Amino acid sequence: MGTSEFSWKLADHPKLPKGKTIGLVVLDGWGEANPDKYNCIHVAETPTMDSLKKGAPEKWRLVRAHGTAVGLPSEDDMGNSEVGHNALGAGRIFAQGAKLVDYALASGKMFEGEGFKYIKESFDAGTLHLIGLLSDGGVHSRLDQLLLLLKGASEQGAKRIRVHILTDGRDVLDGSSVGFVETLENELANLREKGVDAQTASGGGRMYVTMDRYENDWGVIKRGWDAHVLGEAPYKFRSGLEAVKRLREETGANDQYLPPFVIVDENGKPVGPVVDGDAVVTINFRADRMVMLAKALEYENFDKFDRVRFPKIRYAGMLQYDGELLLPSHYLVAPPEIERTSGEYLVHNGVRTFACSETVKFGHVTFFWNGNRSGCFNPEMEEYLEIPSDSGITFNVQPKMKALEIAEKARDAILSRKFHQVRVNLPNSDMVGHTGDIEATVVACKAADEAVKMIIDAIEQVGGIYVVTADHGNAEDMVKRNKKGAPLLDKDGNIQILTSHTLQPVPLAIGGPGLAPGVRFRKDVPNGGLANVAATVMNLHGFEAPSDYEPTLVEVVDN
Repeated sequence: MGTSEFSWKLADHPKLPKGKTIGLVVLDGWGEANPDKYNCIHVAETPTMDSLKKGAPEKWRLVRAHGTAVGLPSEDDMGNSEVGHNALGAGRIFAQGAKLVDYALASGKMFEGEGFKYIKESFDAGTLHLIGLLSDGGVHSRLDQLLLLLKGASEQGAKRIRVHILTDGRDVLDGSSVGFVETLENELANLREKGVDAQTASGGGRMYVTMDRYENDWGVIKRGWDAHVLGEAPYKFRSGLEAVKRLREETGANDQYLPPFVIVDENGKPVGPVVDGDAVVTINFRADRMVMLAKALEYENFDKFDRVRFPKIRYAGMLQYDGELLLPSHYLVAPPEIERTSGEYLVHNGVRTFACSETVKFGHVTFFWNGNRSGCFNPEMEEYLEIPSDSGITFNVQPKMKALEIAEKARDAILSRKFHQVRVNLPNSDMVGHTGDIEATVVACKAADEAVKMIIDAIEQVGGIYVVTADHGNAEDMVKRNKKGAPLLDKDGNIQILTSHTLQPVPLAIGGPGLAPGVRFRKDVPNGGLANVAATVMNLHGFEAPSDYEPTLVEVVDN
């Protein structure tokens, strides 16, 4: 579809007026689960969200935010902020992340693509390095994909392969790294039997080594660079399995925070530094925790830390991690083509938009919302405001984060009457939930609820409409559970904290003085998901959604 008048013009909604101010709030990591003491949203004082819930089933309902509802392969795949905001903004479901990679591996297309051909040129004389999260959590990477990539690369002529492993413990159980390393090293042994020189080369825990995001702490990337590229680390071992087992025992660190290590040969020399002529692939399919390393691997001009040496390599990402920066410039799997997002339609139809969050989720309410596209569609119609996140601390230390500041900016934007849509992301329940600190997460949920109240109060003042939803679950269940749903205990009898996202549905609430009489949630879309929210919001702006969008969740009944 081109950008002609024909393609962008939305039909007027037959029953809903235009021009209302809509306050659109995304509570990050705010799912719906049974009330118990590990449900921080239930434990926290959340009078605003509680009051919205009383509007069920006409003004409050649940929507799906995981698995196939957001383009992931199966219902066992938890949602995440990227795919959640893609769906919220795009109004349609696109194959995402893991699913894209699965297609490319299963069909063999990955090995015929431009990205693979590029790295393949290093196979004769150089080493192929694979760097990424060793996990089956399916959030950033998947072990089975790494094994298929190893098999495919060796069949395509890679003679020397080095794997640089980042242990998880965040999206999967702490301690599971040992089993993952065993699986990997067995596969590398199989390759060695076939004449391929394949082994583990370095590693560390994902939160301490290599996988920082949003330029929060370049020291994390430097530790990874030193281990993976330079072959230098404070700990040296003869195998990945020995490294992970001994570091867990001797340092007391969990999988997320294992210190950096390198694997050395019998002479104490590192087996896998990255040198001129090598190829490097970062195997994560999720972007946010690979962008910083990608910059260090790709950019000639780089001043974030002293790289000591900058090897001339062929580097490709599993996917492209930043569509605006075109980073990396080579990748094994092309991103989903997300065009005609709701934000672009609304701008073309005269809807003025304000979007705001703090650094850790600013990209989600802008870049991912807009279909993996940076910047405004029309700067005269849109204003995007980023509030700097607290840097250098874990979020449980400041669990209120910047919720109040985000809400104040949203309130000011609403009361200015300059915008028809004021869109925010409140990160608290997700970012603090990830720390596993239950008390801090309760504080975080309360702060997010207070922020929602401030935004709704402003909407009341201008006669507008509020839409409150979330992108995936997290804070509503902070404990690992057995198949019967009972909390799992460790060997000392303590509960096992859950730091990951969940498979729970998320709320969607509508209301406000501008909501036309007779608007209510439909009963005939019981399996509605995040992608249905876009058409819903378009209706509330007074427009019909495009015909290929997932159906709206609202109807207007004549009272």
